Amino acid sequence: MRKILLILCLLLTGPALADEVQVAIDNFKQAPEVKRFFKNSYGYAVFPTVGKGGLGIGGSYGEGVVFKGHRRVGDTSLVQLSFGFQAGGQAFSEIVFFQDKRAYDKFTSGNFELAAQVSAVVITLGAQAKASTSGASAGTDNKNQHGTYVEGMAIFTYAKGGLMYEAAIGGQKFNFTPY
Repeated sequence: MRKILLILCLLLTGPALADEVQVAIDNFKQAPEVKRFFKNSYGYAVFPTVGKGGLGIGGSYGEGVVFKGHRRVGDTSLVQLSFGFQAGGQAFSEIVFFQDKRAYDKFTSGNFELAAQVSAVVITLGAQAKASTSGASAGTDNKNQHGTYVEGMAIFTYAKGGLMYEAAIGGQKFNFTPY
């Protein structure tokens, strides 16, 4: 089952090419609430395409680039494992903003893991809701989405396509390789 999920994730994702990274950044900059994070963050990691699939047990994989300020400083990858009621597959972009040097250093120290209780704000057209230990957020369109830093990081995702039903718990693991 794990091999099938890994193959599915690899097929849904490709190498993080410069133009894919810029397209993802441009998409995130179109959301009004995200603009302030680009202006005020210490840095960020952007994943142009993350592939996700699951049936009971799920997994995600994506490759991206880390920026300190607006300068590229290294490559990153993310792997997610989840358990629960879930079925389907999807692709999305993800961006992780670092509020300060401490959050940036924590992320780029090597292998960094986010606990299951940290959630992302989903930027999509259509209804959605997310809950986490830091509170719940819900919205009906991208104008109503908002995000805040939790433990020095703010995460946003942008749906690209697919169909997935999910009521699961999981966590993300990030790897960083400096240039």
